[in-house]
Amino acid sequence: MTDSATGTITSIEEAEHEPFMRRALELAERGLGLVAPNPLVGAVVVSDGGIVGEGWHRGPGTPHAEAMALSEAAGLARGATLYVTLEPCAHRGRTPPCAPAVVGAGIARVVTAVRDPNPLVDGRGFGILHDSGVDVREGVLARRGRRLIDGFAKHIRTGLPFVTLKMASSLDGRSAARDGSSRWITGEESRRDVHRLRAASGAVVVGAGTAVADDPSLTVRLDGYRGRPPVRVLVDGTGRTPSTGALFDRSAPTLVATTARARPGSFESWREAGADVQVLGEERVSLGRLMAHLGRDRGIQAVLIEGGPTLAWSAVEEGIVDRLVLYLAAKLIGGNQAPGVLGGTGIRTIDEALSVRIDEMEMLGGDVRLVGDVHRDR
Repeated sequence: MTDSATGTITSIEEAEHEPFMRRALELAERGLGLVAPNPLVGAVVVSDGGIVGEGWHRGPGTPHAEAMALSEAAGLARGATLYVTLEPCAHRGRTPPCAPAVVGAGIARVVTAVRDPNPLVDGRGFGILHDSGVDVREGVLARRGRRLIDGFAKHIRTGLPFVTLKMASSLDGRSAARDGSSRWITGEESRRDVHRLRAASGAVVVGAGTAVADDPSLTVRLDGYRGRPPVRVLVDGTGRTPSTGALFDRSAPTLVATTARARPGSFESWREAGADVQVLGEERVSLGRLMAHLGRDRGIQAVLIEGGPTLAWSAVEEGIVDRLVLYLAAKLIGGNQAPGVLGGTGIRTIDEALSVRIDEMEMLGGDVRLVGDVHRDR
């Protein structure tokens, strides 16, 4: 389907459409932890300048966001505008396709954030709408719309998960003081935001160093969160993490990625604690193999890496990171013995540095959150 099925959004139209698309995006996020393997989608029906119907996808086999919004709008949908975060689908799965339903409801105009990357759709929904006389506009709050489905989009193309590396540091780039203490380097608002990142992920990964030092539970603690807990992934190539820690409390699934050289008895101990143990390397855990296992064997679309400097550098070095989220605390730590946010050997020359395109900066209390996509072309 060619782009001629959709119209260009002008800056004036963008300002007009943004409040309603923002509401649709907010609705979509209610599906965090519920909708996989489907994408997050939100929709609103607007008539005479007011919202007359809302919907969001609640999970596989349940009505799509468009169907919910149209049902709530009922007769007011005729001649109205439908705002939906993702192109209406054109194929039948567990539920009927949305594009014909939109036409049947008498919607006059459809405004979307992004096109559906699913090869079964990919413009076909727009084509059905356009051929039926519906005015279609694409690209309102497109960046937010793409962020909403990054995991779905990458996984459907490659079978691999979209990987976000989360780091936190002082203004001078330290992740902890020289005694190793790091709680809490960032403020409460930043920590709450991390729980939102966890909710948006199918798996959360830490290394043995973080597991032993901090004993994290890696669960989602957000008011009103009803989604599935992400799989907790421990990367421990030597077997030094005890099975008595919070990662093994059975409140969420736990996977241990380890190596053939892990100390005797560690496999049995982890398995007795309820963990799935996968050997993914001889001398060190291959993060590439881990991502392939999570994406292709478990169907996980989005992964959050929360480990310390060693795991963070390994993820960067192996080239698995798609996005960086860095929380900068308004603190200075200093000292040659205080660890930085990235460990490992690092790069040899500045020409080898990995480029990150920062496209989001936000104040969270006294902290600054930077978000950027990682570019591997040097």
